[in-house]
Amino acid sequence: MDSIIFKIFSCDFIGFPVIISRRSVYELHSKNDGDIMGIVERKQREKEQRKLEILSAARKVFSNKGFNTATMEEIASAAELSPGTLYLYFKNKEELHTSLSIEILKYLSDETQKVVAEDISVEDKIGRFKDVFIDVYDYDSNILINLFHLQSGETLKNLSDEVLQQIKIHSATAHGAIIDVVKQGIEEGIFIDEHPVALADVLWASYAGIVLWVDSKKLLNDQKVFVKPTLKTAFEIIGRGLKK
Repeated sequence: MDSIIFKIFSCDFIGFPVIISRRSVYELHSKNDGDIMGIVERKQREKEQRKLEILSAARKVFSNKGFNTATMEEIASAAELSPGTLYLYFKNKEELHTSLSIEILKYLSDETQKVVAEDISVEDKIGRFKDVFIDVYDYDSNILINLFHLQSGETLKNLSDEVLQQIKIHSATAHGAIIDVVKQGIEEGIFIDEHPVALADVLWASYAGIVLWVDSKKLLNDQKVFVKPTLKTAFEIIGRGLKK
């Protein structure tokens, strides 16, 4: 006989005790807990999917109309949402646009870390940073430009703590990868003996400065692409300057 221990659990509507097993009670609770967890996980997946759809719609609207002209209402319409629903995901246009910048920043962070792990010389790693920077610019120059404006502007004050934290984490990771390569070059006696953070700042600031300044020249001549050849020239100069 099954060793189930029975107990009186409750009374039915006419007063007779209802007898169920402890095993049944456990199985009932386990099933309910599983159902609840399944619902929570499904809702979370749906929320993340909706957020990706919003970002995809926003990228198209920003690309077609520009940041200043685009509105949250237009983005909501492109995502087939009401404006009220859109504001549940992003508090304002700045935060939405910044979330697109975070995608690029994360990609930049991941790629710079890969360079650190490559089994090549430090000189070649500096050259690989140039390739990564150009690749990121090619991916979406408008969002990259916004990212650099963002890091030096007042927009940071309008962002949620969560978004701001993501920017800090990915920026620190990308910057840290550059520092690691510069430090390696100094330790191997190949690069000049200056503070590695200062030298990494030169690389990062050169990238940001060239993208912002040279890209603005397209206002005068939109038939030419200045950024990539200028980045290549800058890295040749920086590479020679880093060596002893």
